[in-house]
Amino acid sequence: MRSIGQTNKVASLIGNQESFDELFPQLFHPDRKVVMRSADAIEKITLKNPAFLKQHEASILKLIETAKHIELTWHLALIAYRLHLTKRQFGKVWQILIDWANDKKESNIVRVNSIQGLFNLLQTKQELKQDFNLTMRQIKKENIPSINARIRNIKKQIP
Repeated sequence: MRSIGQTNKVASLIGNQESFDELFPQLFHPDRKVVMRSADAIEKITLKNPAFLKQHEASILKLIETAKHIELTWHLALIAYRLHLTKRQFGKVWQILIDWANDKKESNIVRVNSIQGLFNLLQTKQELKQDFNLTMRQIKKENIPSINARIRNIKKQIP
């Protein structure tokens, strides 16, 4: 399920906290397609406006812990680093992303985005570099082209 519908248009129309707050509840809609499109728009919007997430952080953390559908998890993996996380929350999110990245039953897009999310989180906690590198070495051995391509791209960004 990868239909983005009008998410680019929706994302371009959301320019303030109030309109973002009207979109956010759609992450809990019973229709997976609505959830996926909302998550896609939220991911795009918060790339430029991460502060819009501030008052929704508890809900996002709960979704990260409970999400079952790949259409939501692949977006949450990329949104996670935009949150203001306590040390405990950071550890929990880090472990969830590690689990998603390592889970061979998980979709490749969730795994790739989890790797990217881990790399983004790593930028704020360099002490996790060894853990990150170990995870990447283990995953790379699976020899999955899309995952290995992301690992290569990330390695280019590491000084």
